[in-house]
Amino acid sequence: MLSELVNFLKACFRPGSDGYARTTSDAGGKQDGLLWYKDSGQHICGDFSMAVVQANNLLEDQSQIESGSLSLNESGPHGTFVGVYDGHGGPETSRFINNHLFQHLKRFTSEQQSMSVDVIRKAFQATEEGFMSLVSQLWSISPQIAAVGSCCLVGVICNGTLYIANLGDSRAVLGRVVKATGEVLAMQLSTEHNASIESIRQELYSMHPDDSNIVVLKHNVWRVKGIIQISRCIGDVYLKKAEFNREPLYAKFRVPQPFKRPILSSEPSILVHQLQPQDQFIIFASDGLWEHFSNQEAVDIVQNNPRAGIARRMVKTALKAAAKKREMRYSDLNKIDRGVRRHFHDDITVIVVFLDSNLMSRASTVKFPGISVRGGWC
Repeated sequence: MLSELVNFLKACFRPGSDGYARTTSDAGGKQDGLLWYKDSGQHICGDFSMAVVQANNLLEDQSQIESGSLSLNESGPHGTFVGVYDGHGGPETSRFINNHLFQHLKRFTSEQQSMSVDVIRKAFQATEEGFMSLVSQLWSISPQIAAVGSCCLVGVICNGTLYIANLGDSRAVLGRVVKATGEVLAMQLSTEHNASIESIRQELYSMHPDDSNIVVLKHNVWRVKGIIQISRCIGDVYLKKAEFNREPLYAKFRVPQPFKRPILSSEPSILVHQLQPQDQFIIFASDGLWEHFSNQEAVDIVQNNPRAGIARRMVKTALKAAAKKREMRYSDLNKIDRGVRRHFHDDITVIVVFLDSNLMSRASTVKFPGISVRGGWC
């Protein structure tokens, strides 16, 4: 059992000796204090830009972009995979997703020899089951892992089709040009699962008709069981299996009333969108960004600035907005160390994927060397 824990820690925790995580040489990113960024790169269908800023003591946001073969076979299908994983309660779940979800997707794509909604759903399910198995194995040694979870936002571009799958409240927004005016408008692609949304509260009430406290307004914030804002995620096993809602899990996490059915779900909302020439770019970001920008404001920043470095520009603009809300200077905010920084803003991850219709039309036939980049620190 101890060896399981050691192996897990090796797989998930690779920080530097000072506690700050490091980039790997193949990631090609750069670090500026708590900010990691890759200003420009190329995926099979265009350019991309990534940036991550750390606020928590350990970075809970994880992210990746993979482009090339989306199966275990080099014959394809080919395309681009984007993942943003916003962890909570610790980094373990988001790191686990970063290490396993794309591999599951490649395996199921190989089995079905094509990309589909079913492939994506199965990859999410396998990742959830894998993490639940890990929690079971580590329960006697590290029970608090049962209270760690993560949002999970995924985008897959394959054969001219865009798949968006989501758990939680990260967001994917499309920038689409209006032919008549040349204006670029925002179109939200992802469905969010946050108890602050009326339709999500109604969904929870309908799923738990015998529980009048399934959502509770606490300190002016709607929370599931008065504990957590999101209703769907990977992990948070203590809210899915009653066997983990007990000692030695800390009392502050436990739900006082026994439950028979899972309180939270790991079933992703999946959208399928046929890409058009007017679709210019997609912004994938954790909720740390959307606390400061509307969808259209984010699209305007991308549209009105150079592509290279656009994700870093968006993160810095969000940080300036966070500083302004606290009536402080941006330069002073940057001096605040991780951990304490969480009182001012969340971890923020931004990936902007540009869409080149000419490259997309040739993506299935053109030889692409393939890329794999993990945002922030592994």
